Amino acid sequence: MRIGNIDFGEQPLFLAPMEEVTDGVFRRLCKHYGADMVYTEFVSSDALIRKVEKSLKKMTFFDEERPIGIQIYGNQKDAMVEAARIAESMKPELIDINFGCPVKKIARRGAGSGMMNNVPLMVEITEAIVKAVKLPVTVKTRLGYDAHQKNIVEIAERLQDVGIQAITIHGRTRDQMYTGTADWTLIGEVKNNPRMHIPVIGNGDIDSPTKAKECFDKYGVDAIMIGRATIGHPYIFSHIKHYLSTGQILPEPGVKEVVAIVRRHIAMAIASKGERSGILHLRRHFAQYFKNLPHFRETRIRLLTATTEEQVHEILNEIEEKWGEEMEFV
Repeated sequence: MRIGNIDFGEQPLFLAPMEEVTDGVFRRLCKHYGADMVYTEFVSSDALIRKVEKSLKKMTFFDEERPIGIQIYGNQKDAMVEAARIAESMKPELIDINFGCPVKKIARRGAGSGMMNNVPLMVEITEAIVKAVKLPVTVKTRLGYDAHQKNIVEIAERLQDVGIQAITIHGRTRDQMYTGTADWTLIGEVKNNPRMHIPVIGNGDIDSPTKAKECFDKYGVDAIMIGRATIGHPYIFSHIKHYLSTGQILPEPGVKEVVAIVRRHIAMAIASKGERSGILHLRRHFAQYFKNLPHFRETRIRLLTATTEEQVHEILNEIEEKWGEEMEFV
């Protein structure tokens, strides 16, 4: 599979952009475990053109993260075009447009998946960005705005016609948010539409090697993007790749192995953000790394309220001592 000049090989796996999750530290961790493509957290076009420091920082990355896409969102053509040019100056491999975020405060003002209520403007913005930058432009979106408006087949055709070089489709509508089950049948319809010739990347509910293989085989997508299932589970990429190439399921890592991964994650986060900010940022991951351990509630609360590196490592030592010898994750 190719996007522009980037050759990803067969059945590549992408890390989905997730706000407050896919910072540079987590992107590098997922790359270590085999993610073929990563993206920045989505960046507001309005904030970029105002040169808001936090948004500018979101676009920074290390060469070891390549190939990487910078994802932008907004609802004003001129702002989106200028933001795309700013993003291009950071020299990523591609620019990705977010037409899929379902969060109310974004969608209600017509950005993210809210743009699916105004397809002509979506197409107009996309075409303007394609013309304004030299990098490949891709789009991430959803099946439609609601159950009565699942118009992704039409949208995909129109976006392809104005020059995008790949489309990622999350198998839910905006109204579904992240509830229910992702519907891959429409993703498959887009992929198998004879008019489509750009890569189609499927997204939604990929949480195991078997599910990934099923979606590749059944729907024929060119790549799979994985989101929430990577939180506290960055090694899912290596497990899926192993299964796709061998047909064998790797065992889940034991407690001591997971603790070692967490220690590495902590070291990277602190080196990047400082002690306090690094640990606070990891709390969402802490909640997932050990979610399958029994009788873990009290320890989890302590882990999620720790504020120093020393406190976190003390708790990790206790986890190893208490669960390390007797437990494997299930």
